[in-house]
Amino acid sequence: MSLKKMFSIMAMLLIVILAGCKKKDEIPGIRPTVISTDPVSAAVSIPLGTNISVIFSEEMDPLTMTSANFIVMKGTTVVPGAVTYTGTTALFTPSSVLSASALYEVSISTGAKSKSGLGIAEKYEWSFTTGLVPDLLKPTVTLTSPLANATGITATSAVTVTFSEAMTATTINSTTFTLMKGTTPVAGTVTYTGTTATLTPTADLLANTAYTATVATGVKDLAANALAANFVLTFTTSPAPTVISTDPVALSNGVSLTQVVKATFSVPMNLSTVTANTFTVKQGTTTVAGVVTYSGSTASFTPANNLVTGTTYTATITTGAKSVSGFGIAADYVWTFSTSVPSGLSPVNLGAAGNYVILGKASIANISTSAITGDLGLSPAATSYITGLSLTNATGYATSAQVTGQIFAADMAAPTGTNLTTAVENMITAYNDAAGRPSPDFLELGTGSLGGRTLTTGLYKFTTNVTMTSDVTISGGANDVFIFQISQNLLISNGVRLILVGGVQTKNIFWQVAGQATFGTTSHFEGIILSMTGITFQTGASFKGRALAQTAIILDGNAVILP
Repeated sequence: MSLKKMFSIMAMLLIVILAGCKKKDEIPGIRPTVISTDPVSAAVSIPLGTNISVIFSEEMDPLTMTSANFIVMKGTTVVPGAVTYTGTTALFTPSSVLSASALYEVSISTGAKSKSGLGIAEKYEWSFTTGLVPDLLKPTVTLTSPLANATGITATSAVTVTFSEAMTATTINSTTFTLMKGTTPVAGTVTYTGTTATLTPTADLLANTAYTATVATGVKDLAANALAANFVLTFTTSPAPTVISTDPVALSNGVSLTQVVKATFSVPMNLSTVTANTFTVKQGTTTVAGVVTYSGSTASFTPANNLVTGTTYTATITTGAKSVSGFGIAADYVWTFSTSVPSGLSPVNLGAAGNYVILGKASIANISTSAITGDLGLSPAATSYITGLSLTNATGYATSAQVTGQIFAADMAAPTGTNLTTAVENMITAYNDAAGRPSPDFLELGTGSLGGRTLTTGLYKFTTNVTMTSDVTISGGANDVFIFQISQNLLISNGVRLILVGGVQTKNIFWQVAGQATFGTTSHFEGIILSMTGITFQTGASFKGRALAQTAIILDGNAVILP
């Protein structure tokens, strides 16, 4: 073998041996680097309360973020402090404030490693110089909420204090910022942002209660200056609301069946808390259906239907009803009242007017074929003012194929005229009797809108029109009397029915109407109508009762029968 070839083989062996001798702890990959520092290198006039931070190019192994690898020096002296690490940032917090006008040197050693285990390639060093004058000014509290000695504080109020300068956040906590109710600590959460600390109680504050907030001298500014003395703040919450009056008053009797139940509070209430859940009316254990409204400082419960006569009701305002300050009443407020006993109305005496199913003074006009059971009377108008019935004259009366009964007019043979004069006078007397009945059991029920209601025995008074846009039920016994005093018009919508239940008799229902009484097409109505102005039955309307008008009566293909 030639000498040249031997040297070549030896060189190759040497390369293999050297390749196998690499350090075992050498790991391939990109090493982390320091990408920024705070303070920056060569910075001057750095505040003495400054913390020192460094940001790496990637996430580091937190176990290597220690004071052994993050070293701060003042000359030859190691500056004591604590190292914390979050994300890609390491923070060095000195144990005490830095010295004034001093040079500090900072180094990150190669022992600082990434999560993949790679250390920085070489020690990273920089320096900065602190300011000339140390911060010796103690912080103060410049603003609070609530203000000192404030009253009327709400249930959900937090306590805030604003400082004269930025503070060290770690010194502001539940130990240095407290709230007390007397000698009892109030649980809460303390936060700090900007220059403001906030203590938010865990639960609502109590009503009409004094509280004391304290910021202790343990709170410090960035230069470690503490408050000169504890800062103490006192305030008082708003009183709890009370119910100061009710309508009806507690234990009252003879309450109207249309009563709106009301409760007035000592302070304005939060509208959203005054509801059917917090304001209830019960008959025994049964909840009365109704609508709750609130205005000013008064809550109103309007029953969906009339209350029941001679019945005791219990109204309750619960502690869930809260004031605008967020405080509920101290305890449920409960009161009872009883409705009026049925009035025992006597029927209206119709006298001779009760001999007629239809009685008018001015005219009786029938537009198309009707079917009428009972006698008709007209006075002082003459027979010629009865139209549309195709009369057949007889002595003292007339007949018609549309009428099962007799027809009388003032100009017919005696004694018809005299009888009619008496009947009309009695009709007017009956009208005045019905209109003059005192002490109504129901006043302005539904403001005159009776559609869908069930009406019980009693005297009803209205100064408005009375309308029925949907079926109405009259409920009671065979001897119960109903009188309706209507100062304006009675208007029944098309197809609406008046329904009698429980044995109510048509002859005991009296409708005194000062205006027009109008019954819509195909409607059905019952009772004694005493109208001052006029009565109109529209096409196909049916009627059971007596139509007694001091002017005209108009028919149009109607079925009319005696009560």
